[in-house]
Amino acid sequence: MTFDRDNIAAVADEYVLGLLEAAEVADLEAEMERNDDLKAAVAASRERFLPLDTTVEPATTDETLWQRIERALPEQSASPRRNGQGPANDNNGNGWRATAIASLAATVLLALGLAFSLMRTVEPLVVAVLLNDAGEVQAVVEDFGNENAAIRLLADIDVPADKTIQVWTLPSKEMGPVSLGLIEGIRSTRLDGPSLPLPKDNQLYEITLEQQGGSPTGRPTGPILAKGWARLPR
Repeated sequence: MTFDRDNIAAVADEYVLGLLEAAEVADLEAEMERNDDLKAAVAASRERFLPLDTTVEPATTDETLWQRIERALPEQSASPRRNGQGPANDNNGNGWRATAIASLAATVLLALGLAFSLMRTVEPLVVAVLLNDAGEVQAVVEDFGNENAAIRLLADIDVPADKTIQVWTLPSKEMGPVSLGLIEGIRSTRLDGPSLPLPKDNQLYEITLEQQGGSPTGRPTGPILAKGWARLPR
């Protein structure tokens, strides 16, 4: 693959969305080791697609799905027999499955294209970089308003088995700290918080270590792992 400045952003998006072939992925990952522009483009793409990554649940397919696809396909007319053989176009064979796979692939690509388009236009209202006491970046919170936010962990955080990470924000001093949700395990995730006023510049966000199930008081009780103040995207 070539990685000129004109296609770096597009290639980074295709890489993050999983649209590249295995050989292309290997080439790109090798190139990232020596191409800072490409590495930055991939990081930016991952951040932009974070809401998609954290809202889509993996799904498995079974024979029932294929049966529904088969029923939805139009009937194929039988071709004349040749040399005493059966019809050249047989619905009971694998031809319909190949057609279905092609159609399904086209649908997936269309959905990815739509998601790509939507994610380019959806921007967070505020972004907060959370630092620990040593000034090290631990996480980034993107708040989209309308009860939707996302957090990306950028550091390894030691969480005991009987503890969990809880995300908080401070809409106002009068309202006090409000929980945006728990992080199950140690991973980036989407947060479905309560209905709050739209986030604003300099709004406080933080993560604390709480007991399993979250704070029993509805307020932060555990140690603060990291905190930061929101900034408006430029």
